[in-house]
Amino acid sequence: MRAPRLAMAAAAVLALEGAAVTVFAIIELFQLGAGEAASLITAIALIVLTLIGAAALFAFAWGTRVGHMWARSGGVVLQLLAIALVLATLTVPPIAWTFVLGVGIPSVLCFVLLLASTRKEAVRPPDSTEDPVAD
Repeated sequence: MRAPRLAMAAAAVLALEGAAVTVFAIIELFQLGAGEAASLITAIALIVLTLIGAAALFAFAWGTRVGHMWARSGGVVLQLLAIALVLATLTVPPIAWTFVLGVGIPSVLCFVLLLASTRKEAVRPPDSTEDPVAD
């Protein structure tokens, strides 16, 4: 089953977020190589966790693209976590506006797209040719 346009747009945003997190992990890796880490073990753990987060975003993007509800659920959870992080950042002076806008705008956009896609699919009548248990 192919997902509707709203789900495709949400999948694209999830994939872009995954790419951004991957770039962030690569930057962390270069900083580790430059000797800028205070603790080697902590830096490696942070890089691994960052890559796991990127893999999760890519998996949710793929799942959303092919129409799986589990992927949208995971995507919504990650977007809510990102929005919470942005809101927490707003309480720490000085406010890092680049971070707030760079993370906040895509997170809110993706959250809205995922919810709208889910609502649209809930309203759409089921296709009689599909197996209802396949998803």
